[in-house]
Amino acid sequence: MFKLVAVGGRLRGKEFILEEGENTIGRAQECTISLLAEGVSKKHLKITVNGDTVFAEDLGSANGTLVNEKPLSKATLKNGDKVILPNLILQLVYVTEKKIIIKKKVLKDGSSEDESYDDLQQVEPMPQSIVAKPIWIFKHKIMPIVYSFNEQYEWAALVGILLFIFIAINIALTILPVLRDSRDLLTAEIAMRGKQYAAEVDRFNNVYLRDKNLDNVNTSFLESADAEGVTSYRLFDNEGRIIRPIAELNAFINDPFDNLVRNLYRLEKNQDVTVTKYLGSNIIGIARAIKAHDKNLGRDVVVAIITIKFSPSSLAREASNNQKAYLESLVTSAMVAIIFFGILYYMTIRPLDEMRRQIERVLRGRQKELQSNQLWKEVIPLRNTVNSILSRLRDLQNTDTGNMQEIEEDGSYLRTLHEFMLGAQGPVMILNAEKVIQHINLECEDLIGIRENASQGQSILDTARDQGFAATIIDLCDKSATNEGCNQKETYDVAGKEIEINVATIIGKDKFAKGFYITFVRNT
Repeated sequence: MFKLVAVGGRLRGKEFILEEGENTIGRAQECTISLLAEGVSKKHLKITVNGDTVFAEDLGSANGTLVNEKPLSKATLKNGDKVILPNLILQLVYVTEKKIIIKKKVLKDGSSEDESYDDLQQVEPMPQSIVAKPIWIFKHKIMPIVYSFNEQYEWAALVGILLFIFIAINIALTILPVLRDSRDLLTAEIAMRGKQYAAEVDRFNNVYLRDKNLDNVNTSFLESADAEGVTSYRLFDNEGRIIRPIAELNAFINDPFDNLVRNLYRLEKNQDVTVTKYLGSNIIGIARAIKAHDKNLGRDVVVAIITIKFSPSSLAREASNNQKAYLESLVTSAMVAIIFFGILYYMTIRPLDEMRRQIERVLRGRQKELQSNQLWKEVIPLRNTVNSILSRLRDLQNTDTGNMQEIEEDGSYLRTLHEFMLGAQGPVMILNAEKVIQHINLECEDLIGIRENASQGQSILDTARDQGFAATIIDLCDKSATNEGCNQKETYDVAGKEIEINVATIIGKDKFAKGFYITFVRNT
């Protein structure tokens, strides 16, 4: 089985399995391997696996593909070859597959012992406690949905999405109801003013409308400057014929709101109701039926209908203020969410990163077991399991060697390398076992643009501007460390100049790398 391992770039450390047959690589989602790296084309290259043979072909990508720093058109790859894409270095690795035969003990009930103790698949039964039931439902019914999303999206991206959803729900449930209540209160106050105008039209024109004396109907006060917010009005009879304003006299209504209230007031039970309706765009519609006594029927009947449309400046100001308040709350919540996301993210990865570093120290013989001052009880079982595994590895190692391996520090080794550097002619850099910068001489500072006083104690990956350059150095360090410290070299383009990078490792008595001595030679 072949796989691609990212040894340089933003995706460093990730692995991609190559399937038997054709594997397309690019940014497109439909590719077999989707790489979200800047400069990679939608369909960049194709790698075909046929048994133990791997064939690569560039698919006409915009920025091209390199194999071991040589331009690729079509070529056969071998184990260890480096496929260089924009902002990304992939190394082809052959993985030997092993078949493991597991013998299962069959229990009396017919089930196997292995199935009976499968802690990953087993789900505890629902508890009877009323308090514990919601927790069980949340853990075993809702969280599996979140876990399925985590299989498609990175954990950090998923947390960001959940925080955004939390902000949206929080604003919808807290701020929006307050803003809505404020608008409803203002709308109700404006509606009361509209009802007073409608009542005035009724009071002044009741008799004239009953006698159909249209010349004396007076609605001029609705057109005066005192009627602030009145955008339009209509006084019309039961047939829909407009009585006022004069400009629309004897025309028939065609406005949806006018037709709505006309049909509404045809029912006797609605004739005493004043209609208030929000029409959108900060406009409020008011309607009232004007009734007069009919001597023939001996009761009051509807003789006309008055509709008034309001759009006062106070309602527009309220809408503007509400929008401003909403945006302010959204920005404030987003800023708080970003800070909270940072705290949550780094608090979560810190114990994991600490555990990884300590495992490396234990494997190198510098520490006996994993320890932590972080109060995170859920990680304690994992730490105990890892300590148990490391203890068994130590026991096996002691059984093979016959003695206990002593913990050996790298300080004396790094001081020795520093003495070598003081007498060196040319650019030299010294890294410790964790690839952390210890010393850089002046010639090296001028060549690679990294200053010793600003980078000492930091990882080469965090200080180098060119991630491909840093990945190349780390790769050479790993090769040298696994080859008993032998010198490893490779050429790399630095600031337009081809530089030969040489890495030698100093190995301690415990057979682990204690430091890396790196020299740079300009090719002429």
